[in-house]
Amino acid sequence: MLSNLITSIIDNCSPIKQNCLLCGQAGTRRGLCPPCRDMLPTLPAEQCPRCAEPTLGGMLCAHCQRRPPHFDALHVPYLFDYPLSGLIHAFKYGKRLPLAGVLGGLLSDFAQGSGHEYDLVITVPLANERLAKRGFNQSGELAKAFAGTINTRFSDNLCWRKYNTASQASLGRAERLRNVRHAFGVKRRCDGLSIAIIDDVATSGATLSSLARELKKQGAKRVDGWALARAFSPKT
Repeated sequence: MLSNLITSIIDNCSPIKQNCLLCGQAGTRRGLCPPCRDMLPTLPAEQCPRCAEPTLGGMLCAHCQRRPPHFDALHVPYLFDYPLSGLIHAFKYGKRLPLAGVLGGLLSDFAQGSGHEYDLVITVPLANERLAKRGFNQSGELAKAFAGTINTRFSDNLCWRKYNTASQASLGRAERLRNVRHAFGVKRRCDGLSIAIIDDVATSGATLSSLARELKKQGAKRVDGWALARAFSPKT
């Protein structure tokens, strides 16, 4: 849960004023001062090359050995933990849209200089009911910043969500896979394309894998997932 302190700071400081959203220091770069950026919980360097789960020596994890996801790789800079989790929660559910620039900048900084090239950047689509309730697709805001950073075309209409799935948060890995197995559709062929899917938080990777599966059915050559944070459920 977002602490009262962070909530107060977010409500009273704007990225436009260049005050740090976490400590309030003036003269910051894109909403976070260097010490607070350094405080964000980074994902361990040794991780599964497929799903970004921390592993000893960077080996392929057991899940990916048994049942590889349909995406080719997942790239994530941070753990979904305090204080980043509070900022994402405020952006996603508190409708604090100015945070889009801050969070998008974090993902873009991670992508910059990575050497990855894509023909197309897309986002995980929301069901119409959820989009109407939330008012915006938080992952779409991150995707726009990401596409601009790597100078690649962004599309928000290539894919759609067929129905409003149950929340993944309370589900185990097998349930997550079943929940989104047939949730997505792709409107046109993607023959030979290399595509990046952007999401805010990845946990089991089931949503990204399901969407990647449909893209590859339409001819995509490579599909990578990119998320701002990696969460780990006790059920996964």
